[in-house]
Amino acid sequence: MSASDVAAEWEAHLALAKRRSPHTVRAYVAAARRWLAHLPATDWSALARLEARDLRRQLARRRADGLSNASAARELSALKAFIAFAAERAGEEDPAPPRLRGPKVKRGIPRPVTPDEAEGLAAEVASTAREDWQGLRDQAVLLLLYGAGLRISEALSLTGDDLPQADRLTITGKGSKQRVVPIMPIVRDAVEVYAEACPHELTKDGALFRGARGGPLGQGAVQKAVARARTALGLPATATPHALRHSFATHLLGEGADLRSLQELLGHASLASTQIYTQVDAKTLLDTYRNAHPREQD
Repeated sequence: MSASDVAAEWEAHLALAKRRSPHTVRAYVAAARRWLAHLPATDWSALARLEARDLRRQLARRRADGLSNASAARELSALKAFIAFAAERAGEEDPAPPRLRGPKVKRGIPRPVTPDEAEGLAAEVASTAREDWQGLRDQAVLLLLYGAGLRISEALSLTGDDLPQADRLTITGKGSKQRVVPIMPIVRDAVEVYAEACPHELTKDGALFRGARGGPLGQGAVQKAVARARTALGLPATATPHALRHSFATHLLGEGADLRSLQELLGHASLASTQIYTQVDAKTLLDTYRNAHPREQD
């Protein structure tokens, strides 16, 4: 079996069986292709027998290319999953990838925006868009991120059948996991106003948010609109669309939401991913205290 055949089966497994996101599929397949280029044999049995020292050798090659700790950790995760898949294809029962720890990665604390900054971003993108309906569209997308905690990919995957006419919306997130999120009136109204103004027909199976020519709206268009808005408002580069989702989580936690409920709302598979917001909230409170009670200078 050729390396191309192996990579093709790996890609199909990730996309169809595991339903990974397109970004994850690309990254995992690219990692496998790079490794396969250095391996003498590409049959499933040989790949299933790869050991920790083989992983170390490949990571050393990637490190020589200037790979960071975070990227090396992701590469290791991809290659371990690839070996486990090879073991399954080789017919092994209970396949276990080689035990090898990845590099330590310091998790950055998300930087939320304030409620006023979130409202300012939404208003700015609405007022400076080329067409009025595009401004209403971008504003609706940002309110879904900030008001419902959606990922940008989740907001842009909504269809005409998902128009939030009720007070709840069913979202399909990572790993095709579904969750129900509440939709506040201000968010629902923004989406409905956009839908009425959109010059393109919004079918039940078609994308809800449309680009200028009628195709599905891409993430890049939203990110560029936010970049222009934050520059106009003098906000830092950390004020991105994803920061609005962080803000949703941080502000809810600050209002007393418990971690389990927040985990469900955000669609996190692990509670550990949600716990990072406890650090964010503590930091926000500390910054507020310091700003309100500056120390006297000697």
